Amino acid sequence: MTKYTDTGKKDTRSGFGAGLLAAGKADSRVVALTADLKGSLKMDAFAAEFPERFIQCGIAEANMVGAAAGLAIAGKIPFVGSFAEFVTGRVYDQIRQEVAYGKTNVKIASSHAGITLGEDGATHQTMEDIALMRAMPEMVVLVPCDYNQTVQATIAAAKYDGPVYLRFGRPSVPNFTPENAPFEIGKSYVLNEGKDITVFAAGHTVWEVLQAAEALEAEGISVEVVNVATIKPLDEETVIASIRKTGKAVVAEEHNRAGGLGEAIAGVLAEKHPARLAYVNGQDRFGQTGTPKELMAAYGIDAAHIAEAIRRMV
Repeated sequence: MTKYTDTGKKDTRSGFGAGLLAAGKADSRVVALTADLKGSLKMDAFAAEFPERFIQCGIAEANMVGAAAGLAIAGKIPFVGSFAEFVTGRVYDQIRQEVAYGKTNVKIASSHAGITLGEDGATHQTMEDIALMRAMPEMVVLVPCDYNQTVQATIAAAKYDGPVYLRFGRPSVPNFTPENAPFEIGKSYVLNEGKDITVFAAGHTVWEVLQAAEALEAEGISVEVVNVATIKPLDEETVIASIRKTGKAVVAEEHNRAGGLGEAIAGVLAEKHPARLAYVNGQDRFGQTGTPKELMAAYGIDAAHIAEAIRRMV
């Protein structure tokens, strides 16, 4: 089994901040807007380096998205940043009408996603955002797994011509992918090759899956781990190739079942290569207050619960 080492816990929102700064240095058309959350979105460095390209919109997310659409039409590459709950649910109509409908070149930077937002509780957490953005025509959905990959995903989003939803989080999590590893929109990455079962995952759950796979190796279970960093468009070729080898799969995600990665994978398999599939996710629940570690365990999305789901399938 390929061994992955935590090189030091970092929050993926800081990966976005670093990627945004790099994108801004590479292309003067990159601009950034936020809804009174510059610090939370780690946009500070970009704002300090390019004050003329940073717009503080206040707590007015709908106006922020509209302004970004106008900037895109004028030739800029705008990133709008807020909490995942506020930058999807609160402004769904503006994203639909002003961004996706016209395939406007706006990047939606979505921080504090999922239950790992933690103690802020259900009103600020979202487990429905991927479903909302997957359903949006023309929208690309990126969910990188650690700091390093979030840096590269942000840079890739800036280069892509069209709407992008980029999802990342608040807590410090293991940083384990190689620095400066290429990131390609529309591609999934096989992190560990196995023969007994495939586990597809995205975001924070990828590390949990790797830990589960390492523990199960000692039990003689060979787990293929696929990091689905792009949920839309889905890398169907990698999905089907892995299932042809293992014959069955588990999908682990920090999101509710409806409309998430699991249903995306299930749709591909049902149409092109039927196979047994199990889900590890938030099912059909809102978040609640607790530490990220407590909530991942309570919702059954941590390494221990993923390992148990794999055992049941094998």
